[in-house]
Amino acid sequence: FTMGFTDFVSDAGLTLANHFLSTRSYVVGNSPSQADVVTYKAFTAAPDAAKYPHVARWYKHIASYESEFSTLPGDSSAAFTAYGPETTELASNPKDKPEEEDDDEDLFGSDSEEEDPAVVAERNKRLEEYKAKKAGKVKPAAKSLVTLEVKPWDDETNLEELEANVRAIEWDGLVWGASKWVPVGFGIKKLQINLVVEDEKVSTDELQGTIEEDEDHVQSTDIAAMQKL
Repeated sequence: FTMGFTDFVSDAGLTLANHFLSTRSYVVGNSPSQADVVTYKAFTAAPDAAKYPHVARWYKHIASYESEFSTLPGDSSAAFTAYGPETTELASNPKDKPEEEDDDEDLFGSDSEEEDPAVVAERNKRLEEYKAKKAGKVKPAAKSLVTLEVKPWDDETNLEELEANVRAIEWDGLVWGASKWVPVGFGIKKLQINLVVEDEKVSTDELQGTIEEDEDHVQSTDIAAMQKL
């Protein structure tokens, strides 16, 4: 009679899993596999670390491999109930235990490989890397698409020089885009230019001030449109 994991919602199901993982880093064997992936995906949320410390420790550890899930060995089509304890965790008959667990005990010579400082250090390192990667994904730099208008003094202003001077401004977080000349009357044209800015790095007020320092060409600047990306 094979029992396996039942569920990861009920107290009974989580207690069973917690007991099973109390002496293991992985669901099967000594390294992450699809057995861990399938089991990890069966959770709807991270387990309560206070009530189920071993499950929570395993869950955090497997989360650090999330970017490698598709490449881990094993059968990804098996149900999570195919893994876990056989009959009962308290069975003393070695035949009731999968072979991999005997390997665990032989290799580490203790009930818990978690006591190995190298294993703990490696896990913590992977977890930090994963957190850093995740933080980078979750919070991309906030950017804005800006349409800026630059007005020359008169119809004798050299417009090519005006635009060249504007585009010559190179700041970290500033990317110039397409531009066009828009007639404003009396033969005068103003420059309308698009740009993308990283909000934390570029102040549009400072940018306008820098453009307006070109007093030979620029009379004034205005933000015609601005939208968050």
